[in-house]
Amino acid sequence: GFDPPHQSDTRTIYIANRFPQNGLYTPQKFIDNRIISSKYTVWNFVPKNLFEQFRRVANFYFLIIFLVQLMIDTPTSPITSGLPLFFVITVTAIKQGYEDWLRHNSDNEVNGAPVYVVRSGGLVKTRSKNIRVGDIVRIAKDEIFPADLVLLSSDRLDGSCHVTTASLDGETNLKTHVAVPETAVLQTVANLDSLIAVIECQQPEADLYRFMGRMIITQQMEEIVRPLGPESLLLRGARLKNTKEIFGVAIYTGMETKMALNYKSKSQKRSAVEKSMNTFLIIYLIILISEAIISTILKYTWQAEEKWDEPWYNQKTEHQRNSSKILRFISDFLAFLVLYNFIIPISLYVTVEMQKFLGSFFIGWDLDLYHEESDQKAQVNTSDLNEELGQVEYVFTDKTGTLTENEMQFRECSINGMKYQEINGRLVPEGPTPDSSEGNLTYLNSLSHLNNLSHLTTSSSFRTSPENETELIKEHDLFFKAVSLCHTVQISNVHTDGIGDGPWQSNLAPSQLEYYASSPDEKALVEAAARIGIVFIGNSEETMEVKILGKLERYKLLHILEFDSDRRRMSVIVQAPSGEKLLFAKGAESSILPKCIGGEIEKTRIHVDEFALKGLRTLCIAFRQFTSKEYEEIDRRLFEARTALQQREEKLANVFQFIEKDLILLGATAVEDRLQDKVRETIEALRMAGIKVWVLTGDKHETAVSVSLSCGHFHRTMNILELINQKSDNECAEQLRQLARRITEDHVIQHGLVVDGTSLSLALREHEKLFMEVCRNCSAVLCCRMAPLQKAKVIRLIKISPEKPITLAVGDGANDVSMIQEAHVGIGIMGKEGRQAARNSDYAIARFKFLSKLLFVHGHFYYIRIATLVQYFFYKNVCFITPQFLYQFYCLFSQQTLYDSVYLTLYNICFTSLPILIYSLLEQHIDPHVLQNKPTLYRDISKNSLLSIKTFLYWTILGFTHAFIFFFGSYFLMGKDISLLGNGQMFGNWTFGTLVFTVMVITVTVKPFLGSQNMYFVFIQLLSSGSAWFAIILMVVTCLFLDVVKKVFDRQLHPTSTEKAQLTETNSSIKCLDSMCCFPEGETACASVRRMLERVIGRCSPTHISRSWSASDPFYTNDRSILTLSTMDSSTY
Repeated sequence: GFDPPHQSDTRTIYIANRFPQNGLYTPQKFIDNRIISSKYTVWNFVPKNLFEQFRRVANFYFLIIFLVQLMIDTPTSPITSGLPLFFVITVTAIKQGYEDWLRHNSDNEVNGAPVYVVRSGGLVKTRSKNIRVGDIVRIAKDEIFPADLVLLSSDRLDGSCHVTTASLDGETNLKTHVAVPETAVLQTVANLDSLIAVIECQQPEADLYRFMGRMIITQQMEEIVRPLGPESLLLRGARLKNTKEIFGVAIYTGMETKMALNYKSKSQKRSAVEKSMNTFLIIYLIILISEAIISTILKYTWQAEEKWDEPWYNQKTEHQRNSSKILRFISDFLAFLVLYNFIIPISLYVTVEMQKFLGSFFIGWDLDLYHEESDQKAQVNTSDLNEELGQVEYVFTDKTGTLTENEMQFRECSINGMKYQEINGRLVPEGPTPDSSEGNLTYLNSLSHLNNLSHLTTSSSFRTSPENETELIKEHDLFFKAVSLCHTVQISNVHTDGIGDGPWQSNLAPSQLEYYASSPDEKALVEAAARIGIVFIGNSEETMEVKILGKLERYKLLHILEFDSDRRRMSVIVQAPSGEKLLFAKGAESSILPKCIGGEIEKTRIHVDEFALKGLRTLCIAFRQFTSKEYEEIDRRLFEARTALQQREEKLANVFQFIEKDLILLGATAVEDRLQDKVRETIEALRMAGIKVWVLTGDKHETAVSVSLSCGHFHRTMNILELINQKSDNECAEQLRQLARRITEDHVIQHGLVVDGTSLSLALREHEKLFMEVCRNCSAVLCCRMAPLQKAKVIRLIKISPEKPITLAVGDGANDVSMIQEAHVGIGIMGKEGRQAARNSDYAIARFKFLSKLLFVHGHFYYIRIATLVQYFFYKNVCFITPQFLYQFYCLFSQQTLYDSVYLTLYNICFTSLPILIYSLLEQHIDPHVLQNKPTLYRDISKNSLLSIKTFLYWTILGFTHAFIFFFGSYFLMGKDISLLGNGQMFGNWTFGTLVFTVMVITVTVKPFLGSQNMYFVFIQLLSSGSAWFAIILMVVTCLFLDVVKKVFDRQLHPTSTEKAQLTETNSSIKCLDSMCCFPEGETACASVRRMLERVIGRCSPTHISRSWSASDPFYTNDRSILTLSTMDSSTY
């Protein structure tokens, strides 16, 4: 992002730019409000783009070759190197220029947007780019804020407004922002024009949720200081909602706004294929230099004899005889370098880029990756990593919203040590409780019945006094009041008449009340309280309104102690109608229970653990009552901390700790987050493909384990090892050693590991090697209570381990962004926690289940295609240049070229690039259904197997072999009898070269070669000879025959799993029907063979379907057999 230079830690902003009149003040200089996302300008495009392109090794290499051709006498025209280089540079420059032109248009549209600014006592219409720091800006409903503004006033008396920040952090809920009281009353332009105030705040920073400042307002010669926090800041890019208009003062503009500072240039991720390409380029560069050196040495060895040094037909000039031998040697070396330079494929980069870019569209077009309910299709944010999807060895996934739906439903609660379930909007005690029987269960059916004491039974088994009844009612009443008041929920479309008079009626909910919350947990809890009978009505000025059984109560909202990840809780301080000052707190049990001094702490702790074992998400609720003196102290401390400009966060944290203590525990809530569809099947398929799955979550240990078991990440038969609650390095090391011993000693096939955040910190600090050894021996790892940065650290640890495996991270929330960016491949789930993860990911999908097709089908195809493309490019260039090298032995190393310049220029650009590009886009070596239903086939391409040195050497040797056949086949067929034409006319040098080139192009592309116009008559001459036709056919067949023989022997002796699957597919006589049998989920399009169904139904009947596999298949112990047709049994393999 943009990091502006600033000399001081704070900035002073005079509202409406009313600077002091004493002349001693020097105004600070601030940048204008232009947003610049473009990379180039008209003036710097050519030099900057050329500089970036020539940073690529291949482009720079060809530039050097081109310059050498211009400077010295070389055997080939400079056009042969210059034209391909010009083509590649031009195509890339046009693509990058067009993309930047689109960015310029986007910038101009944003910077030229009309805005209204208060100047000289009136509203002035201007452009967004003209806004200055200190200007007062008016924003109307549904408009986007053009700069970072501090809210001054709105059309509401309390100075509040609602904002949605979906374009910034993806959160679609309404956020409330408030103005300070002194400016909130200034609702007209005239009033604002009289405002004399100064804002002191921190310099710009990228954190969207952090802002510290204060406003000093001068009223009647008196200065009033008000704190400013995130609740006063309106961010550029956010949108005004449910508010007619607001006025705000610009404090950060242009590239200093928080949105611009968050323009993160993603760290460049390089795929394994790209690394292999660079290695192969270096090897071929060594081959090129070796050939040039050998040719130069042999030339001078040959010319040692006088008759070859200066033959009669090639006399040297006087200048040549007197020139330095060293210079001549260098000149000849460079000439040979130019002659053989086409062994380096210049068009490889541009072809690979085109293949990746065009190939990425197939992911977005795949209807199997389209989610109909949310109308979302898969997105490709970067096409550079397509093939990496076929190489994944570790999958790291978030839990909430990724494996689960992130749709919370209130299920149970614990109030004062008693457990209750919600059934049809009524609270029902769970199981028998002390001092109760079935006769009194209706007592707590709903709080709406608590006001009717006739519902209480007088059963002899229910012995309680009226005082106890009242106390019980008060406890439940207070619990649900806390739930209804301790939150940041917003309300839209409020029509509250008739709500809260009884149990929530489902037909009233959508039309009368709609809650918006940043957290689905909060929304579920507030809705549950409303169903029970305590309904949150909304905020009105500084009050929170709640209807309790039809009776409206107003609570004055005094302070909100915002949630943060360190405290893991939030609190509100309210004044009850009776005048009492109350604090309500909710948060994780680890952050609430230690702060409690009263209530049923132990019983609640047991209930929380029981909820967690069921896979429910838990929160504890507590309260505290303040005396007037205590509240005055708290209010003073909060004001001091919130107005501090230095170390405000630390001071606030200390005050929060001081306030949130001596709590009385009210109870706990439990909400359910159900699993997404087909999560279990997807995790099982990933495991069968040889991929290890790790779950990284912030949830508590028991909840995470329960969900892991339910989604198939852990099996019931697995030996679960635990590394939790470690307090010291020594204790952690000893536990790790014990776990390592258990893994080696236990005869359990599979182990699962559970580790929590604190233990992980200790393990990563001193014992990384030991921790990694334990993890590698576990089939599944679950990390709970994880902070976002810890998730990234774990992935980093795996990435840099000796095996250097390819990692993939999946997440849906802003807290998953760090791990998504750290992994080799980042997948964002377009879920309910916003779009931040999807925007920062490499690929975005709507559901976790789509991961299987993304990897097993698209990843498999992309890797096969790009691997073939890369190997093929090197192969065809070896075929092209080796005959040129061999030809030098027959022309006294005179640097005579074998091919015409047109062939040299167009061979890589046109003749051989286009066919392989089409192949690399459309090739499907096996049916997609087979790939998805046989995950074990994914192992065939793991660990970059198709681009290994062994495979690379095979392609290179094959290229050399074919080149020898091209050259010597043509030589022996033509060399002894050069009068092959019927009229006795002899072949020449160009005809021989064209014959070699023709055979080569046909062999390499397996397509007829269409010669260029200037060689037309040479072709007429060549192809009018029967001998030439015979040579072409014989050499093409000979070259391809070797490959066919190898493939036949390999398939018979060492078939891969993929080849077996291909055989299965081939042996199925009616492929369409087989597809119907093996893949019942897919719809058949084989109407034409329906008449044949009766004759072949025996093949597809369930009795003829068997589970079969080869003993040689490398299945893991938890592999699942795949349904295959009865015609394929183990004997087939």
